[in-house]
Amino acid sequence: MTTSEETRARPDHHEIAMEISNEMVRLYKDLFGRGPSRARTYFATPDVVLCSLHDSLVPAERSLADMGEHQRLRETRLFFQHAREADFRKAVERVTGRRVVGFTSGTDTVADVSSEVFYLEPVTLRSVES
Repeated sequence: MTTSEETRARPDHHEIAMEISNEMVRLYKDLFGRGPSRARTYFATPDVVLCSLHDSLVPAERSLADMGEHQRLRETRLFFQHAREADFRKAVERVTGRRVVGFTSGTDTVADVSSEVFYLEPVTLRSVES
């Protein structure tokens, strides 16, 4: 294969990001009963993937937010996200072909935005050249 054929055969960061976004929506649906209305994924660096998810709170969670129970809501959401941490990691590893060495989650319960951040095992020069 020529270099240009190899480049076309490998998905680019944009395609990988779109696939990760789709996986995050699927996981949110499985975990919380509904997915976010918008999901965007970006490579912050070659080894850090940031998923931004908007409008993902379910009605019961919105009620908690309306009652001012933001800390309780954050704790509950974080508990469920980390209970399924292996699923989040596996999805990103499957799409990227790289091992996830770190994972963090966060939710802003006022703005109804969440983030999933994945730290990928750095690519060595040897694996890039192969």
